Formats: sequence, C-alpha cells, structure tokens
Amino acid sequence: MSTTSDLSSDTDLPVIPLPRAAHCPLHPPPEFVNWRQGSGLRRAVYHGQPAWVVSRYRDIRAALVDPRLSAETTPEYLRQKNTDNVPVMFARVDDPEHHRLRRMLTGEFTFRRCEAMRPQIQELVDHHLDEMIRNGAPADLVRDFGLPVPSLVIALLLGVPAEDLASFQEYTAVGLDTRASEDEKAQAGAAMFGYLLELVVRKEHEPADDLMGRLVTNYVMTGQLTRETAALSGMTLMVAGHETSANMISLGTVALLERPDIFKRLGETGDPAVVANIVEELMRYLSIVHSQVDRVATEDFELGGQLIHAGDMVLMNIPAGNWDAEFVDNPESFDVERNTRGHLGFGYGVHQCIGANLARVEMQAAFAALARRLPGLRLAVAPDALKFKEADIYGMKELPVSW
Repeated sequence: MSTTSDLSSDTDLPVIPLPRAAHCPLHPPPEFVNWRQGSGLRRAVYHGQPAWVVSRYRDIRAALVDPRLSAETTPEYLRQKNTDNVPVMFARVDDPEHHRLRRMLTGEFTFRRCEAMRPQIQELVDHHLDEMIRNGAPADLVRDFGLPVPSLVIALLLGVPAEDLASFQEYTAVGLDTRASEDEKAQAGAAMFGYLLELVVRKEHEPADDLMGRLVTNYVMTGQLTRETAALSGMTLMVAGHETSANMISLGTVALLERPDIFKRLGETGDPAVVANIVEELMRYLSIVHSQVDRVATEDFELGGQLIHAGDMVLMNIPAGNWDAEFVDNPESFDVERNTRGHLGFGYGVHQCIGANLARVEMQAAFAALARRLPGLRLAVAPDALKFKEADIYGMKELPVSW
C-alpha cells in the first residue's frame, strides 16, 4: 500500500548529510537502518529543500533507471541549451542530449584506455610517495598524497601542458581546501573554467593526442560542441574525478590501517585480482558519495511504496544502499572475499560514473603502493583526533601519518 507525500508536514526534518557517529566515523549514520526498514521513503532537507530520500538498494537501482526521474536539477541558467555561450553539463541533462554529449567522452574511459594509463599513474603515485618519504614523518596524507595524485591524473588525462600544472593544481587544491572561504572556492572554480576554455582554444591551434585535444578536433571544430561546453565537460571530469578519488584515498587508508592483516596482504600480494577486490569492497564500505545523486520527478508515480509527485526532489542514499542486507550479507563487516559486483559506489544506469575504470586503476595503484612501500604506516594521532568533513562528498580534512 502506498503512502502519499504531504508537504505540509515538512517541519523539523533531518538535514542531509547527516553526521556520522563519532565512535565509528567510517560507518553510515545509524539512522539509515530505520530509513531502509520503514515504509515508503524518508523525508529530509537537502540543500535547503525538502526531498524524498531513497535508502533501499533495490529502490535506488530502480530510481536510477526510471525515466520519470530527471537529472536536470541544476539552476535554470545552466540548462539554457539554446543559448550558445551557456555551457551544458552532460551529467545534468537527460537523454537524448545526455547520450549525445556522453558518447563524445565514453571512448576516453574504456577499460583498455585506462589500463594503458596505468604505468603513468603508477609513476605519479611513486613520485609523491618518494617526496613524502624524503620529507619524513609525520606527513599529512591528504595534502601530500591524496590531493595531488588525482589532480595530476586528471591533468594527464585532459592534456594539461607541463608548464601549466602548478596553476592547475592550485585551482583544484583551493576547491577542496576546507580552510578556503566560499568566495575563494568560487574564484578558483571560475579560474579553472577560464583556464580550460583557454586550453580548448589552444588545442584548436595545436591539435594534441589527449582527451581535450580529441574533443576539440572531433567535436568542437566540426560544430557539434561549443567551446564552453567542452571546457565545462573537462571541469566536470576534474571536479568529479579529483574530489572523489582524493577523499577515497584518505578514508580508504584509515579503513585499511584499522585492519593490519588486510593492509599487509595488500602490500605483499602480486595478484591484481586481490588488489581489485579490496578496492571494490572499500568502495562499497565507504560510499563516499555521501549525498549528491539527486533527481526531480517529472510526473506523479510510485517508488518503493511511496507516492512521488511531479516536481518532488528525490535523493539517492548511496551509503544506505551499499549497506543494505538485501545486497550483501553482514554489510557492516569489511569482507574482501565477498563479491561486491553491483555496488552503488559509482552510481547506476545511464548516468553511472563515466570515469569508473580510471578511478579503479588510480585507487589500485595508490593503495597497493602505500601498503608495499610503507608497511609500517600508522596514524600519527589518536583515532578520535582525526578530522572528518561532513559534505556531499564525505572525506577528511587531514590525515597525519607516520611510518
């Protein structure tokens, strides 16, 4: 039996993201257990607006392939697709425009192409570990490893020239700096977009065999893509790929240090399948996309026993879904032997993370190198002194480590 939405009752609602329990900060908020088990969906406030929160694994997967839920939740000015100078964010439009824009990028993220980048990614990982080791303990793994490595991987992918890397990293670092003000972050974002727009123009005159170069040659110069949308596509890849990977590296390291046997196994194994499965379980267990996958209903319909009205905001509770006992047995346990295929860490459906293959290579290289080269890695502060940041993408402000 379905329940109905009652907007008049939207008072004293919980606010997403919910804080995690202080004694187990790597676990989803404990309230999510009841949210999964309750009838219908849970009402909460998300970015200042009431939203239906979808917490069951099966409901999330159903929602992410339901054409009655639209990804076009950005402000109207970002969706003026008939205005030439307004860029279109491919992740925030629906088919057929989403498919048209996404297929321009899909070939850049195939399994084969991402595997071909593995030696270069490994070189970046090893270089930053060399620097961290040379500078000595204690170190901040966020600042010295987690932030710079993903930034440089995206720069490599986009084809950022070596002479621009310092500026590129500065823009990305400010965007994720918890000490930066909102104005400073906005300025860094504007500077990044401006830089990428300049890079698009440069690639028009200097064709290159990299993602941005191929995007310009194949689509911008043929009139299928505007310069602005090409630049925004690059920025979307940078923001999505950098923030998630940076936070995953730091959170994943904490999770592994809590389990020395798994950390040791990771450093000693020569089996890529073992490394890959550890990374997949980390993705399921941590679910760092804390609260960012949102949709808006285009018509009235029922989801998970709940009546949704046209115009209602619907938010996918990825951490709750990945900890659903209907998906995996004993979800609260960290089990690297389990089959985690189907986890929601990269989303699901047509809007599933386009960079999933690249993220996997990056995390496999990063975690395996940490465990192999620093078998004595340990926290440099007490566990209860670790500083986590509550945001749409869950992460850490800093991670002091010694070895």
